[in-house]
Amino acid sequence: MNRYPADVLAPGWRTAGKPKAVDVPMQMGMVVEVDDGGFCGAVVGWENGFVILEDRHLKRRSFPVGPGFHLDGKPVRLCVPPRTSAQPRYTASGSRATGEASTPGAKTALPSRIYVEGRHDAELVEKVWGDDLRHVGVVVEYLGGIDDLVRIVAEFDPEPGRRLGVLVDHLIAQTKERRIADEVARGGYGDVVLIAGHRFIDVWQAIRPQVLGLKAWPAVPRDVDFKKGTLAAMGWPHRDQTDIAHAWQAMLAKVTTYRDLDPDFVRTVERLIDFVTQDALEP
Repeated sequence: MNRYPADVLAPGWRTAGKPKAVDVPMQMGMVVEVDDGGFCGAVVGWENGFVILEDRHLKRRSFPVGPGFHLDGKPVRLCVPPRTSAQPRYTASGSRATGEASTPGAKTALPSRIYVEGRHDAELVEKVWGDDLRHVGVVVEYLGGIDDLVRIVAEFDPEPGRRLGVLVDHLIAQTKERRIADEVARGGYGDVVLIAGHRFIDVWQAIRPQVLGLKAWPAVPRDVDFKKGTLAAMGWPHRDQTDIAHAWQAMLAKVTTYRDLDPDFVRTVERLIDFVTQDALEP
């Protein structure tokens, strides 16, 4: 009896019995693992024969398109999608675009609202989440400050089906913002009001500094106006409100996706959106 009917060193002996890689057209957002090195990330683009992956720490690396990847635990060969195939579109927040968000009058506004502390906050939220908010019918309004937040919340008169979410700057322990938020919480609104905030002095800092070509946001002394001090440290014009407005528009123009923002800020905004739509009735 021949114990070795075939040549054990014949071509393909290394992969005998192993799952074969299959061709998979790349899609934005598809999460794959690289065989060599174990890098795991979502597909954020492809060009010139390379696929660009971004991991959960927002680190990006490029790899040659083809074999050497795993998708859902199975070996695959990534392929550039045919030009005729329709690529899924995504909003700036990372949600799959439905085409309904931009349709005028497509959604009646919900009774629930999201209030934000300043105009720049509102513009940043609109830039990234505007399509999503219009799709679900949520209106965002800016407050111009939260010193009178207790009265503002009382006048809104929140109730089930009419929730209120508030996005607050610099909501950390032992700050004025924290004291005001705690005072609102003692108003007995239960689970129909959510005050959520970020750690930054100003929403400018919610933009990842690398997006603006900075290693880090400059530290501004507490006795210096934050916006003017920041622009001065960056070497940008900072004489008056016009300079500040122009600088903000330049910063905002650099933001094209949620990946350009601090991950904690992204989670905070999405938590507010989920909150105000949680028990809303369909209009």
